Amino acid sequence: MELIYCSGGNIKFVEIALQHGYLYGARLPDTVYAPLHFADNDWARPNRPAYMAALAKHRPHMASVLDLEREDQLDDVLSWADEAAQYVQTVMIIPKVFGIIRRLPRRIGGADVRLGYSVPTAHGSTDVPVWEFDGWPVHLLGGSPHAQHRLTHYLHAVSADGNMAQLMATRYCAFYDPARRTRRGLWPTLADYDGRPWGDGSNTADAPYEAFRRSCSNIMQLWSRR
Repeated sequence: MELIYCSGGNIKFVEIALQHGYLYGARLPDTVYAPLHFADNDWARPNRPAYMAALAKHRPHMASVLDLEREDQLDDVLSWADEAAQYVQTVMIIPKVFGIIRRLPRRIGGADVRLGYSVPTAHGSTDVPVWEFDGWPVHLLGGSPHAQHRLTHYLHAVSADGNMAQLMATRYCAFYDPARRTRRGLWPTLADYDGRPWGDGSNTADAPYEAFRRSCSNIMQLWSRR
């Protein structure tokens, strides 16, 4: 299982994730802090020329393409995928249309095709049922570590990314712990867990990084038991 830390804007979070065995992903075009394994495009504001130029520069292992949100987008999405395949080994297509997966190729432009599944969250999901993904290698997009892990009972998930661990660390100094349930569910704060504010008082600015470090460690252990 490939776990990918996909975010930008803070090299220290990148370093922590890499130290715990994560692969690195970034939304392109953006600042890239490490060798790039996964490239994602801005689904809300796609810019094909800029994205393809960034793929040509960084040559990641895998790249997503335009989200397949309507049936009439199929040709356009496949065109994106064919162009992206010049620069990557795996192209990720994200189907959000019922019944369209059967029309997708297994390979395109010499690259393997992997399907992206948007894990349901408060911010959105996909209407495509999990059984349509049967027989395909799947990348899990977003959601909580627990939700992602649960989906492996239904999907052939081979990779996953998400930024919930960073969000919880920066917003609450909370970290993922599947063995401990608190008022934030499986996300205790450092103070909840340690019984006191974290650190010696001189390093409180590092508390979000410590929370993120614990999440990375616990999430890796969760997947290692899969």
